[in-house]
Amino acid sequence: MTVEKTAVTAVAGLMALAARTAPKAHGDDEILLSVLTDAQIKKLSRAMSDYGTKNGLGYFLRDARNVAASDACLVIGVRGIATVGLNCGACGYATCAAVVKAAEKKKSATTVYAGPNCAVRMADLGIALGSAVKTAQIHNVDNRIMYTAGSVAMNLGFLGKDCTVAFAIPLSASGKSIFFDRKA
Repeated sequence: MTVEKTAVTAVAGLMALAARTAPKAHGDDEILLSVLTDAQIKKLSRAMSDYGTKNGLGYFLRDARNVAASDACLVIGVRGIATVGLNCGACGYATCAAVVKAAEKKKSATTVYAGPNCAVRMADLGIALGSAVKTAQIHNVDNRIMYTAGSVAMNLGFLGKDCTVAFAIPLSASGKSIFFDRKA
């Protein structure tokens, strides 16, 4: 393992810490975290390539190459069905109970995420993601938030069975960021 890879893995842990301690609605923590390295990264990259090939989605293939070339990958997800109890309606349902009832239906085979999700929990996820990438930036680790990698990681079970939405942040330290000038 190179000194850079060791440092990137340590920063992934700091990013997870930043996501965990980020502010959350109602003081309830429904954020799920996993730091992937080596074999897990290979498994994720292969599954992303398979999904992209099967569904004709070239951007999954492009992102799979980035994940494969990364030193570590932080996956951040949320239990989006854990409503806050505000009955705010932002999710499209009149009550939180209606969201929970709707979510009991089986996930569509045509979507990568399960839904519906509490809009406030989605905001919690966004704040956690922002806190994590801020930490990566402070430590000069190249990164990119990816819905593609997060959705596949979630469906591989890296965040457990209760996760409804996830994003991944592959991380790299090299002379030039692998996340820019990407070929489609």
